[in-house]
Amino acid sequence: MAIKIYRKNTAGRRAMSVVKSDVVTEKSPEKRLLKTIQNFSGRSGGKISVRHKGGGHKRRYRMVDFTQDKFGIPGRVVAIEKDPYRSALIALVQYADGDKCYVVATANMKVGVSIVSGENAPIEEGNRLKLKNILSGHTVCLIEMTPGKGAQIVRSAGSMATVMGQDGAKTQVKLSSSEIRLVNSECYATIGQVSNFEHGSVRIGKAGRARWMGRRPAVRGSAMNPVDHPHGGGEGKQGIGLKQPKTPWGKTALGKKTRRKKKASSIFILKRRTKKR
Repeated sequence: MAIKIYRKNTAGRRAMSVVKSDVVTEKSPEKRLLKTIQNFSGRSGGKISVRHKGGGHKRRYRMVDFTQDKFGIPGRVVAIEKDPYRSALIALVQYADGDKCYVVATANMKVGVSIVSGENAPIEEGNRLKLKNILSGHTVCLIEMTPGKGAQIVRSAGSMATVMGQDGAKTQVKLSSSEIRLVNSECYATIGQVSNFEHGSVRIGKAGRARWMGRRPAVRGSAMNPVDHPHGGGEGKQGIGLKQPKTPWGKTALGKKTRRKKKASSIFILKRRTKKR
């Protein structure tokens, strides 16, 4: 993978970059694994319910298999594709029994590689096995939170977690945010790092490209009038005049904890994530 930076011959190209992957296959997606999702464009009953969303290019959802429950049946990667609904690349896997399905691709996954899921699967990148059978220090992704429910965390591009050790019926897992939490040892996880780790380095470059992605314009609160936003008013580039930033509706923003204090799963968090400076 490499980041392509365009020549600065137009205003739109001046700051634009894209990820050019040498593993993506030039083929049409598997029709049987596609479906259409109705786009409500951030509106409810015709009124805007979610700001800054709407429009965007037409796209079809790829039915990704997050459970990978064909245990013991080896599969071969026949294609690596982009998914318009997620940041990571996806892999089309054909199993020995003839079935095909999409899975989230790991960083070094290529066409022709064999993968397998199972409790006693080899500890090799792309394989999926129970956390209790993964040695400490290994990098994992696509982790289940409830046995049999499918991957729920560590699914975005470039994300990964580290197995710290076993703690009775639980496994200590360190996430990218530095949070350490306990996960049921019977849950499955995939060996390796999620693909397309350079996704975060891409620069959109122009407003039109954001509109293709379904992102409508966002106006700064400080550029509004006081009647429209708590940050509004003042002359020139004046400060917001508040102790902390607020939403348009007057609630504290940027840094306020939104997790419920009495959430049941909080007992499984051994170490909270550290604030990035």
